[in-house]
Amino acid sequence: MTSRKKELALQMLISNQELWEEMLSSKGLIVVDVYQGWCGPCKTVVSLFRKIRNELGDDLLHFAVAEVDSIDALEKYRGKCEPTFLFYAGGELVAVVRGANAPLLQKTIVEQLEAERKVLDHGADRVVIQDGGLPKEESPSVREEEEDEEDGEDDETG
Repeated sequence: MTSRKKELALQMLISNQELWEEMLSSKGLIVVDVYQGWCGPCKTVVSLFRKIRNELGDDLLHFAVAEVDSIDALEKYRGKCEPTFLFYAGGELVAVVRGANAPLLQKTIVEQLEAERKVLDHGADRVVIQDGGLPKEESPSVREEEEDEEDGEDDETG
């Protein structure tokens, strides 16, 4: 039972949009394991995160788990079964790691934490990214134009 308490203390549980927004306002780097209710968070990385926390001992490093089914901002991650880790700093997405790749996770945490320290201590620019692993969203105007063209073709042939 003690290990369960340590696990909860290590990773914040984000279960709704309000907690998500509160988490994004936290200072430092937040590593978020996003998951769906039917498969749960990635348990294999908990010991890695604990090891990294103990080695770095940094107050700017935070870990969280967030269920995509209950958070509107994470809707685009629904239907994915691969472990996905989102790295946020200053409320912005700064890195994404897919899969439970321990060496890559550790490297990304160290690099992003160092980058966030430079932003906070020296005013460096934060590098914000878009998650390139997600399908591109069409703009509504493009979809409407395509639908208008299809409607016009039906009128001509009918």
